[in-house]
Amino acid sequence: MSESDVDADVDNSTALPVDDASELVGRVSDNVAEVIVGHSDAIEHILVTVLARGHLLLEDVPGVGKTMLARSIARSVDCEFKRVQFTPDLLPADVTGTNVFDQKSQEFEFRPGPVFANVVLGDEINRAPPKTQSALLEAMEEQQVTVDGDTRDLRDPFTVIATQNDVEPGRTYELPMAEIDRFMKKLRLGYPDADDETVMLERTAGRHPIESLEPVATTGDLRDARATVADVEASEPIREYVTELANYTREHAQLGVSPRGSIALVRAAQARAVVDGRGYVIPDDVQTEARTVFPHRIRPRTGSETGLDVTEDALNSVPVE
Repeated sequence: MSESDVDADVDNSTALPVDDASELVGRVSDNVAEVIVGHSDAIEHILVTVLARGHLLLEDVPGVGKTMLARSIARSVDCEFKRVQFTPDLLPADVTGTNVFDQKSQEFEFRPGPVFANVVLGDEINRAPPKTQSALLEAMEEQQVTVDGDTRDLRDPFTVIATQNDVEPGRTYELPMAEIDRFMKKLRLGYPDADDETVMLERTAGRHPIESLEPVATTGDLRDARATVADVEASEPIREYVTELANYTREHAQLGVSPRGSIALVRAAQARAVVDGRGYVIPDDVQTEARTVFPHRIRPRTGSETGLDVTEDALNSVPVE
């Protein structure tokens, strides 16, 4: 990819009608379900994240389909997809790119890293040291990277889907809070139930279904659907409700939800409204999304509590007006 290719995306998005955007989500979701069995809620949560201009962290034990789910989402949209396998010896330049001296032109040429794609899969992100993990901070927050003093814009749309396993803690590096806070949502898949696992075994007995998965949407479709989400009305009472929920977590935890988290919840609620075919946010949207947007940003005061516990307490205590 040349430097001119890096800057090739031009935002010509036009907001779709809400019904069309909702239909697009359903089409992509059904396509992913051809590969991923029994995780319809997780698929929907990922699509909400993508539409809301966010990034996603999938955490679970090995072998439950985290990487396959991310790949299926990416293959369902005709966009550029890159995968980074995070390892202990991975360097920041392996993610962002580097300047290489060209002997013929006697000049330095920038060679983009895998972060210059529409969907970037960071596989087992917690296996890389903190210095390499932090290479994604600027990209996730500002949709740009700076290498040797030069700042370059990333693709539009741009989404990071990272996976990490929660076993073998002695062989992994905990993600810093500054990076965790940049993920709009954190999801766990869990093991499939017996019926779903049986169906999965039937589908994968021969060729894996992802090999024949075809895209059902374009990058332009995705940009247009994102524009639809951005136009969804979040009224003042809804914004006040989100603020009060965030304040509750700050008052009842060692570390509560940041303003970035509040913004993420409003955007996720807007996307949820579109998924449900509405052009306005209702409290149910906020409550549905809070359970995946807030918990990973919260550090409870006691070891007996979790971020989800504090979030549930907030939802039960803060009145809806």
